[in-house]
Amino acid sequence: MGLKGKDRFYSIDFSSKRITVTGASGFLGSFVIEELKKEGAKDIFTPSSAEFDLTTLDACKKVAKESDIIIHLAAKVGGIGANMKNPGSFFYDNLMMGVQLIEQARFNNVEKFVAIGTICAYPKFTPVPFKESELWNGYPEETNAPYGLAKKMLLVQLQAYKQQYNFNGIYLLPVNLYGPRDNFDPSSSHVIPALIRKISEAKKNNSPSIVIWGDGSASREFLFVKDAAKGIILATKNYNKTDPVNLGSGMEITIKELVHLLCELMDYKGELIWDTTKPNGQPRRCLDVSLAEKEFGFKAKTDFRKGLMETIEWFENSQQ
Repeated sequence: MGLKGKDRFYSIDFSSKRITVTGASGFLGSFVIEELKKEGAKDIFTPSSAEFDLTTLDACKKVAKESDIIIHLAAKVGGIGANMKNPGSFFYDNLMMGVQLIEQARFNNVEKFVAIGTICAYPKFTPVPFKESELWNGYPEETNAPYGLAKKMLLVQLQAYKQQYNFNGIYLLPVNLYGPRDNFDPSSSHVIPALIRKISEAKKNNSPSIVIWGDGSASREFLFVKDAAKGIILATKNYNKTDPVNLGSGMEITIKELVHLLCELMDYKGELIWDTTKPNGQPRRCLDVSLAEKEFGFKAKTDFRKGLMETIEWFENSQQ
């Protein structure tokens, strides 16, 4: 993609840059590394959490040193249950990792910092589709507010650093991701992998029913992980403004519709029991994705059913 107007699409040549990717061994990180290599990146540093605890200043100093570009994917994440159980550590770990790493990137004259935010940063009652301009118009949904606010502070920091130090940092807001290699641990997984595992185990055990949190009325938007990785790399190459940008597919589906679709794709015919004593989470989630296409040419391409089938097949193969 070439230059299109003032301040647009100045493109970075990855082949000559040392690119640091935190969280590279995670779900999204593994696909981002693949995309970087496709784009010609040769010098990619992937600090592991075992060796570099990014909640500590010392680790952030080491990681930021001699980096040209930092793509910060590392995060402490989980579904509603994990967020409700660990609000303090979700807030502290995500805040400290991001704030200290951005400061060290500035101190070491890193050319560009790419921060991955979260859809949980949006207010609980945001008009649908979510526009980036709505980000500050209310408090996030309570069950994941500590996580969402910690990640949101990185946007504040990057905008402040641009103003004071002319530091080049961008902030992307990906919607709920899904796909192969996702986290299927029932204690910390998000909704799609949690449901896939639940349905798979019910089939294996001939269970006549499955229990699902909430009443199914909440809606969500989902972005296939390979599309998300492409969007992040396009933004890294071509976007240099401090305005936050949504990354999504622009689709919306209720949890009830999602469960029925997964049951159909996985051929499960048992009863669905809705546990309405458990929270639904944010009532609706669907993004306005026009800015990403306008600013750096990103548009999600993966059909939802096709993406779900690829995710289901990966999980089932991983259990053999």
